Amino acid sequence: MAWETSGWQASSSDAADSILVQESQRAFMSRVHGWMFIGLLVTGFTAALTFSNPAVFETVIQWRLGFIVAQLGAVFALSFLAPRLSGPVAGVLFLGYSALTGMTLSVLMAIYTMGSLAQAFFLTAAVYGAMAIYGTVTKKNLSAWGTFLFMGLVGVVLASIMNLFLRSDAMGFVVACASVVVFAGLTAYDTQKLRAMHAGAGYNSIAALSIVGALRLYLDFINLFIALLRLTGSRR
Repeated sequence: MAWETSGWQASSSDAADSILVQESQRAFMSRVHGWMFIGLLVTGFTAALTFSNPAVFETVIQWRLGFIVAQLGAVFALSFLAPRLSGPVAGVLFLGYSALTGMTLSVLMAIYTMGSLAQAFFLTAAVYGAMAIYGTVTKKNLSAWGTFLFMGLVGVVLASIMNLFLRSDAMGFVVACASVVVFAGLTAYDTQKLRAMHAGAGYNSIAALSIVGALRLYLDFINLFIALLRLTGSRR
């Protein structure tokens, strides 16, 4: 009888621990997506503000390559530094990067119609949401996707650089299609990976870790948006 009582208590304790873990991960991912959403808002607001200011927009056009280089430098710096920084500092850097991205992406407003931008955004939100849910609920270990997605990402980057010189519409279409596949896959992969990172941190919702997660998913969303815009967007 004592053994049965002890077994029941152990079972109840395991169930309580499982519930606590699920609640902790739910809170962590909510925090990650909250930061990501704020980053997207900052990017959209900055893009609209830049486009509506001719002087600033002209500067972005004139120094576009410099802005892109600064953007790449910022994302690499934030990726490496964020885990070592305090939550508020990492948050400020993330929002600064989001604003810089908005300035760079303001060029899209001069290329595509507002209807196309809105359509691509909602399509991206739908694809992103579906893949994020898949990454959350699937019991399949997506680690095997990592190598494939990394190779695909390298291929997309190299092909994009090559097409800057070739200016081939056919290659641009292929790159856009490949980008949709890669970044949709990365959304599911990163969602599952972040849950594993949170578990590895002892289920502590460390603020800096939330920023790192938000940055990863933010990049997946932005790149998926650009790829879908290239496929479905109507030019002015």
